[in-house]
Parts: sequence; structure tokens; C-alpha cells
Amino acid sequence: MNAPTAPLPADGTVYLADDEAALRDALGFLFAAHGLRVQAFDNGASLLDALAAASAALPACILLDVRMDPMSGLQVFDELRRRGNPLPVIFLSGHGDIAMAVDALKLGAFDFIEKPFHDAVLIERVRKALEACNEAVAHQSSARALLARIEGLSARERELMHHVAAGKLNKVIADEMHISVRTVEVHRSRVFAKLGVRSAAELATLLARTGL
Repeated sequence: MNAPTAPLPADGTVYLADDEAALRDALGFLFAAHGLRVQAFDNGASLLDALAAASAALPACILLDVRMDPMSGLQVFDELRRRGNPLPVIFLSGHGDIAMAVDALKLGAFDFIEKPFHDAVLIERVRKALEACNEAVAHQSSARALLARIEGLSARERELMHHVAAGKLNKVIADEMHISVRTVEVHRSRVFAKLGVRSAAELATLLARTGL
């Protein structure tokens, strides 16, 4: 472990599970020096219980030692995935654990760091994990706001919305919906205004983001 590098630009929380008390203490000091909160656990089960009991303080990431008892870091990771926990996971692995850590990356882990590690490397990986968490939260918030706007449309507007997003001409939409072209134009204008788009292409992109 080296002297701390420059402080991180934003705070966050690191959920750490490692069965080595000395390492937990050292990492707690390191993260605190960089303005980060840390919740440390000596086993994976305790970390899982803590995350299940309360919502994580965001942005946050999880730091897992690969080799722990009675649950290994990989077993904890599997349980996090089963529960749908979205926090980025970074593994701390010994040289003999690299193959397992790489397998975890293939299953969706954010990164792994080989022991012994440099403080600067760990801080940089944690910073990137927290940034990824922030981006995911922003994306989810944007998606929820978009769904709320779509739910604010009338049934007729939602029906027309899909026709417009498919690139159909107003006359074709009018024929398929059995309404006048003028009514299509009015509904189309309202849909664009309510969803904050200016074209059928923008509308199609928004709907693709929501899976609608």
C-alpha cells in the first residue's frame, strides 16, 4: 500500500468484503483519505445482509475478495446477480485466482485487481466504478421520466405514437386509424410536445430506449 494520491472529485460508498482485518483497516483509511465512505465486512454473508436491509447510498460499488469463508467472493457475486443488485463489483484476487476473476468479468463483474496492488490503481478502478454507477442511475432516472411522459398520453395518442415512430405518412396513419389527416396532425403535434421530440426519428429513438 502506498501513500494516497489526489482526492477523488466526488464522494461515494465502497462496500468491502474481505476476511483480512488488516486489509480492511488499511482500505478504510485509504478510501476515507479520498473522501469515500466505506462499509467493511469480514464475510460475504454480512455484506449481503446489509445490502438487503437498506438501500445502498449512491454512487456506490462493491469490493470483493475472491477467497473468503464461508462464502467465496464468486458465490457472493452470484447471489448479488440473483437478487438483481446493480452495483458495480470489483474483485480483489491473488495470482492464483485470476482465472476465476476473469470468468466473473464475463458474467458481468466490473473489474478485478490482483494482489498486491498499488493504491493509485485501486482508487482509479473504484473511481471508474462509481462513475459507471452514476451513469446507470442517470439512465434509469431518464427512462422512468420518459415512461411517465408516455403514460401521460391518451390511448389514441399512444396508438398514433407507434405509427409515427414506424415512419408512416400522415395519410397512411389516418386510413389505418380511421380518422382525418387533420386529426393525425393534431395528435402528432401533441405527442411531440408531450415527449419533447421534434421528429419521427427522435420519437423512434426514445421508444427504443424504453423497449416499447
